[in-house]
Amino acid sequence: MFRLINATRGKTLNLCSGSQVKKIEKPTYRVNDNSHYPEDAADATSTIMADAIDFQNRIQAKDRVTWWEILNKQSLRKKEGKNIDSFTIDDVKTTDVIEKTRGDAFSYLSLPFKDDIFLRDFYINAAGRLRFGHLFQDLDALAGRVAATHCKPAEPMNVTASIDRIYVTKKIDEIDKYNFIIVGYVTYTGRSSMEICIKGFSFESATPKEITPDIVETHKNECFLSANFTFVARNPATHKSHPVNKLLPTTETEWIDFKRAESHNAAKKLRAKLESLDKVPPTEAESRMIHSLYNSSKALYSQKPKHIMKMKDTKVSATQVQQPQYRNRHGIIFGGYLLRQTFELAYCAAGAFSSSNPRFISLDNTTFRAPVPVGCVLFMTAEICYTEHLHEADESSESKAELDTLLKDYDTSANVLSTDEREYFSSSGTLIQVKVDTNIKSLSDPVGSKLTHSGTFVYSFYVPRDASGEFDNPGYCSVVPESYAEMMDYVEGKRRAYETAAYAKQLKISNH
Repeated sequence: MFRLINATRGKTLNLCSGSQVKKIEKPTYRVNDNSHYPEDAADATSTIMADAIDFQNRIQAKDRVTWWEILNKQSLRKKEGKNIDSFTIDDVKTTDVIEKTRGDAFSYLSLPFKDDIFLRDFYINAAGRLRFGHLFQDLDALAGRVAATHCKPAEPMNVTASIDRIYVTKKIDEIDKYNFIIVGYVTYTGRSSMEICIKGFSFESATPKEITPDIVETHKNECFLSANFTFVARNPATHKSHPVNKLLPTTETEWIDFKRAESHNAAKKLRAKLESLDKVPPTEAESRMIHSLYNSSKALYSQKPKHIMKMKDTKVSATQVQQPQYRNRHGIIFGGYLLRQTFELAYCAAGAFSSSNPRFISLDNTTFRAPVPVGCVLFMTAEICYTEHLHEADESSESKAELDTLLKDYDTSANVLSTDEREYFSSSGTLIQVKVDTNIKSLSDPVGSKLTHSGTFVYSFYVPRDASGEFDNPGYCSVVPESYAEMMDYVEGKRRAYETAAYAKQLKISNH
């Protein structure tokens, strides 16, 4: 029979917070050699075991409450006449607000892909590169750990409210060459909100023996990923805002980060009022672009050029019931799990559109509009909303001539990235934006009832033009909108591309 046996060889997965280190044993597995079972059955069981072991790693926290206990608690509350829709099993804990420093909640996660082949195998994708969907779960979990630690001794319901971009600053395709350290810390607090900064560092040799907040300054050159999560605290029983501890910056750098986050949040709210296409019409230049796109879309009816698709033809969808294995302690699906699901769908859309294995670049600003509870149905729809050709001016191929002929007024040569930033994109190719809309509904809702919008996720990928070796040379690829709604999606995509370029430039400045 199949059995689990310890194959860790003393290796551990470290989750660290402040001065305390919590070591979680990372079990791996083998299938016992038994000639009674065919090889394909062993492979199937190994896949199931991999998921089971991943689940075991995530539930080993000593204060984890099982779903069975939660359901029993809910039933008991109803019998007592308590109308509490929260899945929290304990009573609400509240305390006075205190001050905490960045170091109090500093946490990190070690992912030694170079040293641990078993761990690497779980994070690798079909193309042999990093499977970012799994990493996104880790980022959100780490940010949640930082938020919970900062709120101690209070224990409010902390939920991921928004993500102010996840950006990859350099290529890390060959993960077998790197050991990763992911760190998280609070950079800003409001009355009931916290901004959590996440940084990822890649080391070709051994990682530092001691991981402290100083790693952000001392290992700038090893930083490969930057992200900012905003968490909000809620009373789990009343769902009203819950005050969080105040952040006390203690160094000049911490004060700069605090003020930068404060001004950035104010600017973001102002842009939402003044630049939203729902309230403000496109600019004169954008209107000209829309007219050019309209003419280009008509040309597609008479021609069928390679690698050019109508936006409506790029859609892919997925539907699933949300299960309790991916919940937080309050019965809400982890934001990181939603990131993983939407990323996988976006990757499928970008790959099918470009006939390649696209490289992830960034996740743009994302707001979680509504919580996704356990048991609801999640509807996801991914669509290519914008494409941008990089280094196109250097090309004189037949495919470029075809594009120039068909889309002579099509703004594909803007090259929104700066010269320095293009070094990341070492060869000519296409920047692809994929928008994933998510909606939810309860299984108990009447047929035909309106869906609840839970959030929109916009992922950017890059496909080198010379991506042969994986597939036949895909060349440049372009999406063309037709309807007015699609035109607005395209305009917003172009704006996001410029915002991403500006963000990348800011990262370069701050890292020097």
